[in-house]
Amino acid sequence: MKRRLRPFIRSRFIPSHLIARIVLSVVLLAFATAPSLAQKKYDTGVTDTEIKIGNIMPYSGPASAYGIIGKTMSAYFRMVNDNGGVNGRKINFISYDDAYSPPKTVEQARKLVESDEVFLIFASLGTASNAAIQKYMNSMKVPQIFVATGASRWGDPEHFPWTIGWQPNYRAEGRVYATYILEHYASARLGVLYQNDDFGKDYVLGLKDVLRDKYDKMVVASISYEVAMPTVDSQVVAIKSANPDIFINIATPKFAAQAIKKIAELGWHPIQIMTNVSASVGAVLKPAGLDNSRGILSAGYQMDVTDPQWDSYPGMKRFRAFMAKYYPEADKSESGPLTAFNTSTALVNVLERCGDNLTRENVMKIVANMDYEIDTYVPGIRIKTTPTDFYPIEQVQMMRFTGENWQLFGPIIDGHAE
Repeated sequence: MKRRLRPFIRSRFIPSHLIARIVLSVVLLAFATAPSLAQKKYDTGVTDTEIKIGNIMPYSGPASAYGIIGKTMSAYFRMVNDNGGVNGRKINFISYDDAYSPPKTVEQARKLVESDEVFLIFASLGTASNAAIQKYMNSMKVPQIFVATGASRWGDPEHFPWTIGWQPNYRAEGRVYATYILEHYASARLGVLYQNDDFGKDYVLGLKDVLRDKYDKMVVASISYEVAMPTVDSQVVAIKSANPDIFINIATPKFAAQAIKKIAELGWHPIQIMTNVSASVGAVLKPAGLDNSRGILSAGYQMDVTDPQWDSYPGMKRFRAFMAKYYPEADKSESGPLTAFNTSTALVNVLERCGDNLTRENVMKIVANMDYEIDTYVPGIRIKTTPTDFYPIEQVQMMRFTGENWQLFGPIIDGHAE
């Protein structure tokens, strides 16, 4: 019975040559669809239509001047979504306030990872804040990328493979200032004001790297402050009493502005060197007084939004058009929005390069192999990483405040090399 049934089915209903064609078609279809299915790899926080990005910012508290950065990022991702998203996926940007308080940062990070289920945490701000969640992020294997602080601890892929910084690290910037001092003011007496955490201490280490055995002789006053303090006026007065020639202002915006203003009130005229993180004309120098700020030295890598020399550059034109449409009420003299624009541009670049392989592991692979320029940085500044070098930007250029804007001078310096 079985012998008769098979030939009957073949000849009566489906000719053998048609069976061969059907089989061939199925095989070809399988090969055609397999690559596209294989290419789509997603981790938590990603779907065919959405990528959830987490962020933590000090919208309140002693570092609230930085809140404009988070607001600009939100505006940037609205622009990205209005233009079709990233490879067809919209960015769902979830940003929480931690008031620059590490315990609050821990709470918000857990909420983002465990409740909101974000794909990664991007550009959260603050040294102590990010340090408080670094072990957690790495134990959860969730990328903590482009951390908005230049502490040198973000460049340690051996121990923290899920964390990477962005801006030049503070210790390297400190080396640049010490090198400048030795070249131009080798016999100067130095007074140092610094924030008492990894942020401030990194700069001090950078100064020591270069000054070495001269440090104790040259530094006649080194006084710290706590972020919970209302002002640094008493610290500035104490430093002045040691009569230094150079005042090194290692402070975040609120306190940096207070120090500049107090120095002017005291009728004191030292050479002033200030950290790049407080170089915003709108957030720091205007509140301190533009005349009081004239002549201050710092180091930069980003175009100064108040300097008309950059207005004709394509990158700056694009930035201005973005701000005019998506965040017109922002203070045009603040540097924070351009900082946000640049890091957000970098994140989108990473996500685009991931394609449909949107896994956390692939994100870290991409960020460990970057080599390009962003056209709103000072020409010559390059973003470059390797699997063993997690410092994307390592170059800066000295600059001086004219009373209106920052004027770059001298060569581009790689401050990472000791």
